[in-house]
Amino acid sequence: MDILLTNDDGIRARGIRALYSALTQAGNKVHVVAPMRQQSGVGHSLTVFEPVRAVEIDEDGFHGLGVYGTPTDCVKLALGSLLPKMPDIVVSGINAGPNVGPDILYSGTVAAATEAALEELPAVAVSHDDHKASIDLLPQARHLADLILRLDWSRLPKRRVLNINYPAGVLSDADDIKICPQTGAVWKNVYTERRDPRGARYWWLEGEIPPHTVNFGSDKDMLNKGHITITPLRFEFTDPESMAFLRDTLE
Repeated sequence: MDILLTNDDGIRARGIRALYSALTQAGNKVHVVAPMRQQSGVGHSLTVFEPVRAVEIDEDGFHGLGVYGTPTDCVKLALGSLLPKMPDIVVSGINAGPNVGPDILYSGTVAAATEAALEELPAVAVSHDDHKASIDLLPQARHLADLILRLDWSRLPKRRVLNINYPAGVLSDADDIKICPQTGAVWKNVYTERRDPRGARYWWLEGEIPPHTVNFGSDKDMLNKGHITITPLRFEFTDPESMAFLRDTLE
């Protein structure tokens, strides 16, 4: 397969390096176009008021293009200018930390895959529910490489993203795959106020998704229970119920 590989943690992140190794070892042609800097939480943002620049990263066993921009910039630039032809699939990840429930709206990982899906390309966002640098992500990457080859992508509707999350810890401890919806639970935000050395205030975002609000059988629930989760996403936001109400009321 001809694969475009990107992420939001940056081109030097261990997750994208593991995926590059696994996908190339599986015989795929892999084009890496990923942010030069950490871009977690930027969502589907674009660079529009300044130029987008890029540098080649050529290291032992790895080659890619580092972009000074967002994950969406990376996919747009790759598909619109850099690649000689459209790839067979776009893979975004492996993200450090999960992308479940409301995370999909904030996630640069999911946004990069969404941009590919809007171009009607098969698209995968993949995350690992862990931030520990000590965990080798190559097993998860090899599992993902095998998974995308097993799927008959022609049977999936257009403009969809497969959002895949691996549970915390090593792959050998993970339970089987669960196909599940995203949770409707949302973050309970906490902004911790601090002072810098000059006495000026600043805030650090913390918080959690309260466990009792997580829907049974949802992505967050199954991931917490140790399962590999897959949630197919679509990005049609039109609300037919509200449309009907507004037509009755205003037309």
